[in-house]
Amino acid sequence: MSKIASVFSQPGHKALIAYVTVGYPSVEATLKVVPLLADSGCDIVELGIPFSDPLADGVTIQKSSFHALQNGVTPRLCLELAGQLSQKVDIPLVFMTYYNPVFSYGLDKFCSACAGSGISGIIIPDLPPDEGSDLEAISQRQGLDLIYLLAPTSTGERIRLAAQRSRGFIYLVSVTGVTGARERVPADLEAFVTRVRKAAAQPLCVGFGISTPEQASQIARIADGVIVGSRIIQLMEKEDDFASLAELVRGLRGSIDKISGQ
Repeated sequence: MSKIASVFSQPGHKALIAYVTVGYPSVEATLKVVPLLADSGCDIVELGIPFSDPLADGVTIQKSSFHALQNGVTPRLCLELAGQLSQKVDIPLVFMTYYNPVFSYGLDKFCSACAGSGISGIIIPDLPPDEGSDLEAISQRQGLDLIYLLAPTSTGERIRLAAQRSRGFIYLVSVTGVTGARERVPADLEAFVTRVRKAAAQPLCVGFGISTPEQASQIARIADGVIVGSRIIQLMEKEDDFASLAELVRGLRGSIDKISGQ
């Protein structure tokens, strides 16, 4: 069982997954915030490798990626920081990035470096499951979970492929669009989750637009995990001690645990 799969093996437990852009607002902030997220109740942390053309991301994460790139953050530095963080936290760390940086680094070299840095999985929004066989084979050899995404517009064939090939969990995009905090959970989300559930045995985690404990509670009723990103980035901009961020994560954890009876 992979380290990511073990998160979902706890009976009734719903996962809380956080996203941070590596190097935003600073490298020091990343090294401080990831342990804080783990201590506050997160089960998995996604480490975003900044990229110049983040097509799936909204304004908040685009801005953070641009700032991180200006700070000189590279895939190599992200790997170095992941190595440091993996010594500080026991929860799985997952890289979220785009295919171009991985391809440019070299698939074999990147996956080997990920494994050596304590990374448990990889999420690549612009890599569809019908084009991921090379990276799948390499990542599996290194003990990494390659996690695919599905959107409400995904066809039955795309859902079937992701169900066959995604490892760790399947990332369900709650809306047709980009990342970013939103006021409400889409009305048709439950139907989308149900449609994927019929084809997939993997845990289903929902992201894009979740920013409050109330929304997290709604998601936890229908999915196996809740993913929060943009709201975390926004709070990281406001305080050096990240007190509001810790309060948010504890609130998210509490609302999710109420649903699962923990």
